[in-house]
Amino acid sequence: MQDPTFCSTVTLVCEHNADGALGIIINRPSDMNLGVLLQQLNIAEIDAEVAAQAVLDGGPVGRERGFVLHSPGRDFESSMTVSPEIRLTMSRDVLDAMAGGRGPEKTLVALGYAGWEAGQLEAEMLANSWLSVPATPELLFDVPFEQRWSAAAGALGVDIRLLSTDAGHA
Repeated sequence: MQDPTFCSTVTLVCEHNADGALGIIINRPSDMNLGVLLQQLNIAEIDAEVAAQAVLDGGPVGRERGFVLHSPGRDFESSMTVSPEIRLTMSRDVLDAMAGGRGPEKTLVALGYAGWEAGQLEAEMLANSWLSVPATPELLFDVPFEQRWSAAAGALGVDIRLLSTDAGHA
């Protein structure tokens, strides 16, 4: 994709229905760590390991909104199921639990999201603007950020380094 906002990104589509779609970019760390974000929210008790976690640039829409992708196990005020192994929470209670070392086992925090109007994502898929692969907790939580793009393409058997952005006619 030529748009610099989405070039070389891996986006987890968290919700897709007749009204549109919502996704979180999962391979673009911001310059902020979670400790800074938690301090801005006036959370006093902050686990050191949690504080060091990167905050991702989740997308160009609503950059002031926080999203936590996490493993299941505990329910929070505003959570939705993305898959049996992945939840998305948008309420502060998950951050409070994380800061105190009582959060979900695996987490990823992002500011902002990618949004599509009704039919927009489908049109982009038909135009081959995106490769679609199944979401896995391993790709989301275990693969280093800088390897997620090639790992996602590799799930389809594609070596992303060999794809060209040029097209032509023979």
